Amino acid sequence: MMQQYARERASTLLRRLAFRMNRAARFRDADSIHDLRVAIRRFEQCLQIFHQFFPGHTKKIHRRLGRIMELSGEIRNRDIALDLMKQAGVKANSALPTQLLRERKEIQGKLMASFDRWGERDLSRKWGSRLGL
Repeated sequence: MMQQYARERASTLLRRLAFRMNRAARFRDADSIHDLRVAIRRFEQCLQIFHQFFPGHTKKIHRRLGRIMELSGEIRNRDIALDLMKQAGVKANSALPTQLLRERKEIQGKLMASFDRWGERDLSRKWGSRLGL
């Protein structure tokens, strides 16, 4: 009974993660990046809590998601900094916001490449299969 619940929960969270990843790839805005990070955390927490039902299959998943989490975190940090500067009255065309936007765009390119690899390898389906979802 608990195993069935764990698999159903993991399946739901994996679908939500794939949805959020597609949305972040399409919109590339601060809210989509934030929602993606939340979806990753929730899916990873589910795998961690119910690890006994997914033996030997989660290490590679955590590694791949870790890279996406790292890149999206760097984007999120810049989004927050830009928002704080805007609230403080820093002009958008001044040096620091311009640099942060340039860095965000560069990191975003790396994140989009990770999304492309995710899709090319059909990781949602593969992970679902490996996890028995």
